[in-house]
Amino acid sequence: MTLLLEGALLGLTLATFFGFGPAFFALVQTSIHRGFWSAAALALGIFLNDLLMVVLCLMGAIQIVTQPSNYLWFGISSGIILTIFGLVTYSRKVITEVPPNSEIPIKVNGPHWLMFVAKGFFMNVVNPFVWIFWIGVVVGISARFGGNEQELVTFFSGTLIIVLISDLMKAYGAFSIKKYLTPKMIGKFNRFAGVGLIAFGVYLIVRVLFDSFV
Repeated sequence: MTLLLEGALLGLTLATFFGFGPAFFALVQTSIHRGFWSAAALALGIFLNDLLMVVLCLMGAIQIVTQPSNYLWFGISSGIILTIFGLVTYSRKVITEVPPNSEIPIKVNGPHWLMFVAKGFFMNVVNPFVWIFWIGVVVGISARFGGNEQELVTFFSGTLIIVLISDLMKAYGAFSIKKYLTPKMIGKFNRFAGVGLIAFGVYLIVRVLFDSFV
């Protein structure tokens, strides 16, 4: 139980101090526009990605991703994906009124929930800095527990569960305040979130190019 709580404490630290990257913007924006359950599916995709990274780190398979040539490819791909997400978010239109001469509300079918899971998963899977971050965390914790598999599984279970709960709380918080947001405010947030995602994407591309060639 102590190990689970220690892992939860690490998860709380990660969610507090490192939880406001591209995934945060995507979670809030999805919750506002698509609803809580769509954002929850996105959070599930992020969780599955983190789980995969921890498992691969523990297995040692992470070396494939951190090879210099792969590092450059993953970094540029991630930057391009984040930039595209940012451009789409920035240009998203806010529907403010019902179309004229319509007596029956029009139901707009959004993407299947699995699409949001995939988006959350692939948003981080090609980001080399996320991989490197988890390598540092897993290596440090593994050294502390002497590579004991049972203790590591218990510890990281607490960590990942808290990170998932944190993402769900962010999504629910955004969904809860949606009714207080005017279309103008939502439009401004779209532009703010879009700029944030574009900035992360451009920074990622510049960073990996700098690390690879300087």
